[in-house]
Amino acid sequence: MGALAGAGGSVVVAGAGGASGASVGVGGAFASAGAGDSGGPAGASGSAGAGAGIVTMTNGFVHPGILVSGGMLDFVKGKIAAGAQPWKDAFDRASSDGLGKLPYTPHPLATVECGSFSNPDIGCTDEKQDAAAAYTQALLWYYTGDQKYADSAINIMNQWASTVKAHTNSNAPLQSAWVAELFPRAAEIIRYSNAGWADSAIDDFATMLTTVYLPEVVNGVDSNGNWELSMAEATINIGIFTNDQDVFAQGVSLWRKRTPAYVYLSTDGATPVPPPTGNHSGSELVAYWYNQSKFVDGLSQETCRDLGHVQYGLAAMINAAETASIQGVDLIGEEQARISAALEFHAQYIDGSPVPSWLCAGTLNAVSADPMWEIGYNQYATTLGLALPNTKTLVMKQRPSAADHHMVWETLSHGDIGGVGLP
Repeated sequence: MGALAGAGGSVVVAGAGGASGASVGVGGAFASAGAGDSGGPAGASGSAGAGAGIVTMTNGFVHPGILVSGGMLDFVKGKIAAGAQPWKDAFDRASSDGLGKLPYTPHPLATVECGSFSNPDIGCTDEKQDAAAAYTQALLWYYTGDQKYADSAINIMNQWASTVKAHTNSNAPLQSAWVAELFPRAAEIIRYSNAGWADSAIDDFATMLTTVYLPEVVNGVDSNGNWELSMAEATINIGIFTNDQDVFAQGVSLWRKRTPAYVYLSTDGATPVPPPTGNHSGSELVAYWYNQSKFVDGLSQETCRDLGHVQYGLAAMINAAETASIQGVDLIGEEQARISAALEFHAQYIDGSPVPSWLCAGTLNAVSADPMWEIGYNQYATTLGLALPNTKTLVMKQRPSAADHHMVWETLSHGDIGGVGLP
């Protein structure tokens, strides 16, 4: 592939589907016509729309490169235009959801206060919803070329960037993590797809990420593992959007420490790996695993708490690994055995298998599927060819998947895409 010098020291790499004459715009945006860019579904505006077929490289980072790459986006865009499944139904679900509606009204606050179990909830739900809406509408912009979606996503991000100053109360780190998992996904697509986001607004948004969200997530926390895994993903995402290799590396390091401490493998020894923060050993480690004393492959630190929090943790773990892989760091391969075991172990019980008496005293809580199974299934079954029958069952029952917290439209972005868009 040929490389062209881009603005601001970036490098623009022409992909196989890229047309000649592709150009780099202000702020690293690009526009080109390439394979899979032959138009969106009915209702698209007919504008030039999002660029396709090239990749922007800045400070060693691939852009767009947070959870979805340009190749992934172009692949799905072509499938939607052709009316192919499961992408068409997934597109219809996202575009008809409140997160994809136009006009969308954001609700930014200067101080977001989030207590345990959402008490109090002063801006917490609104902030999460607005971040998910920004990502939803960024995807819809890319897939349709309808400028109204891009403008809406930009408006959401600009309003929060000009307003929010702090997160307070006990859940401030977790709230910050959930939102910083989502906002950079939206920002990455908009910034690198010729959407018309002003350079000054991009700078303001990056400042918000580094001054409001990053301090809450970058150092981890002595809590349940789903917190730190979301914090790791958030740190990775902020590092990529702000082109900060040190921040990205801190996120990867936190992921590498927390992942083996969240999911057990027999190769870890008789007891689980202790978490990177806090002091948990001996009987205290068993208590930290909610008094589960028998450890088997795939068991999570929060299995005996409830499967809802387990799915939060696995989603963050898997999404961070996908993003790192786009950037050339193979976290998917590094923890293949551990993550695939976790998926299969928990999927069987979510699908209704009887709970053995040795597991959590025979009772599991919150036994229902969250919309987080597509990306892991695509990573390990579709792309790498592992047999994951329990996971497959859940994926097929959920399609097209919905949106909840940091788990947003996974069938639309990753259903059956295989390894397209990865290095």
